[in-house]
Amino acid sequence: MMMTRKYNLFTLATSLVFLCFSSCSRGTVPGRIDRLKAERDMAMSGGASAEGSRNKPVELGKKSKKSKSKSKHAKTARDKASSDRNTVAKLPQPVKADPYYVDTAFANQTYDKLSRDYADTIMAKPAQNIKDVNYTEAFVGTTNFNLRKPQYVIIHHTSQNSLKQTVRTFTMERTQVSAHYVISRDGKVQHMLNDYLRAWQAGKGKWNNIEDMNSCSIGIELDNNGIEPFTDKQIDALISVLQALKERFGIPQSNFIGHGDYAPVRKNDPNVHFPWAKLAARGFGYWYGDTTGVQVPKEFNEYLALRIIGYDVSDVSKAIIAFRRHFCGVESTAKVLSPEERKVLYKLYTKYL
Repeated sequence: MMMTRKYNLFTLATSLVFLCFSSCSRGTVPGRIDRLKAERDMAMSGGASAEGSRNKPVELGKKSKKSKSKSKHAKTARDKASSDRNTVAKLPQPVKADPYYVDTAFANQTYDKLSRDYADTIMAKPAQNIKDVNYTEAFVGTTNFNLRKPQYVIIHHTSQNSLKQTVRTFTMERTQVSAHYVISRDGKVQHMLNDYLRAWQAGKGKWNNIEDMNSCSIGIELDNNGIEPFTDKQIDALISVLQALKERFGIPQSNFIGHGDYAPVRKNDPNVHFPWAKLAARGFGYWYGDTTGVQVPKEFNEYLALRIIGYDVSDVSKAIIAFRRHFCGVESTAKVLSPEERKVLYKLYTKYL
């Protein structure tokens, strides 16, 4: 009886050991079985098993979960990139320096100060400080006077690239240059100085016997790079300004000239494209008209004719170049007038007599 019980215990122990080794050989240690069951249940229920995902057909017109996942990641990347771009756009961007920036407040403050200074000069009683002059004891002011008026208009081109650039030039004290008016290519007019004040625009030169043209003239600058034609809007605006000046100050027709006429040795503006004939037809400057049949007398003196018109003939070759540019529309360094140019000069000469 005892032997039978021992045998049964031995048999049970042996079975248990055998089962344990069998389980280990299959890799089904405790915990592993539960994971295998879970994976099996997931596959059977259409879960995210790799094998099930590969074998499951994708319906037409629909994206698989894998495709949706890729699309979602791609969209997220695009959204992030767009967000980055928007963020960069919202950040403060570096500001490029404006080469033609004008400190308007400073310019106007300076203008006002100078105007007040000159107003004080005008309002002051006449000085009595001329040496060796015996003045009366009491000042008595006349009741009959007004302001001096300009008697010439000098037309320029700016030799710059924009109205803005020229305005900057005329508001920088170191340039020592200015004008009463600047007219842009699109016909806008910048009136920069009171017409009764003296602009620094004509400089050194001579017309007739006038060597200080700044003191008796209005300077008008046309926005032009020096070689291009002038725009219709620009010329129309110029004519409007000239008409107002002529009526206001009684400027004679002959006294509308170019900077190159007054200073032929130094200047060539306005350039050869300027429509002097159009202006003359409106009463601003003289023109020669038709030269057909004109016979120039043999004794005609070109030198004297240029002088009578107004040119400085101290350098007659320069005067000829300036005359040719203005009245013949030709830019040439030839020092002798052609037969046709002599006819033009002769007809003009008779108008100035």
